[in-house]
Amino acid sequence: MAAVELANLGLRFGLQASAFNPRARCQFRFQRPSGGKHGICRRISCSVVDQQQEVQLSFTPEESSLIEALLGIQGRGRSASPQQLQDVERAVQVLEVSNGVPDPTSSSLIEGRWQLMFTTRPGTASPIQRTFVGVDFFSVFQEVYLQTNDPRVSNIVKFSDVIGELKVEAVASAKDGKRILFQFDRAAFSFKFLPFKVPYPVPFRLLGDEAKGWLDTTYLSQTGNLRISKGNKGTTFVLQKITEPRQKLLSAISKGTKVREAIEEFFSLETSAARGESKLIEGEWDMIWSSQTETDSWIENAANGLMGKQIVKSNGELKFLVDIVLGIRFAMNGTFVYTDEKLRITKYNKVIFVHIRVDGSEKK
Repeated sequence: MAAVELANLGLRFGLQASAFNPRARCQFRFQRPSGGKHGICRRISCSVVDQQQEVQLSFTPEESSLIEALLGIQGRGRSASPQQLQDVERAVQVLEVSNGVPDPTSSSLIEGRWQLMFTTRPGTASPIQRTFVGVDFFSVFQEVYLQTNDPRVSNIVKFSDVIGELKVEAVASAKDGKRILFQFDRAAFSFKFLPFKVPYPVPFRLLGDEAKGWLDTTYLSQTGNLRISKGNKGTTFVLQKITEPRQKLLSAISKGTKVREAIEEFFSLETSAARGESKLIEGEWDMIWSSQTETDSWIENAANGLMGKQIVKSNGELKFLVDIVLGIRFAMNGTFVYTDEKLRITKYNKVIFVHIRVDGSEKK
């Protein structure tokens, strides 16, 4: 691995509208208020079965810190670096002592389908947690329905829209304003290609206390979109009902499916925040996706490698780690089509590069 110093890369910093054709049916607005309670406010209007459904997605500054800390972490925490884990833990601790919904288990805001964004993994993690949760290709959800005649908490692993899902259900009850008691009693695979469910081979009735547990909700946002919970085995969970566009894009990249579609949707949401940043942000940036996977041109391959890892210094100098012949220098002209403190999308010669900031904090 050779290190090549390029003080002048020749990148044009003019942020431009996307070259993609928007196809999504949603409109997205990003606002960065000058003050007030909410640090990030997003309004999403989506058309669902000929009905207009408007959802306001907003985060307080403390919630935004957690969202930012989660960006770029793969495997829902399994592949997190020590620095990333520390950032998430710090953000979680701040929220747990902040003004969340009191008595969350009594609130209707806890009801519904939650997507798992992050979890810690103690040695006592369940087989499902060890096997499925850390796989980015799968989506993991938790359904909480306490205000029904049959209160239940269900954990769902969605393999894909084509394959199907595994659903593990538990009888649930609220012990107090924070704790949910549960006991797993049934589980089954639902495959799209089969007209019947396939039982999950675990004898819950024979497990006794092993099938029981509890879940404390240590933070529930006032909007009902963000939840932090801790289980009886010491696991911390971060869940969301609605994910923001950057999270959706990074999820598609982690899964390795429909990335171009995700980028098209990302730009179709008209993220005005990109227009507010026109400079390289100091730190270390890792390329996590490129629209060009291979080419017959070794020069273009080298350029692709050149974009692989970027270190932005405080004086604006760029350091690139490249896997090419020593001493070779390249001058490249590119366009930043989106950039913020965590995510950058660059277009060079019709090739799209997506970088994520991995150093955790700005270098001074």
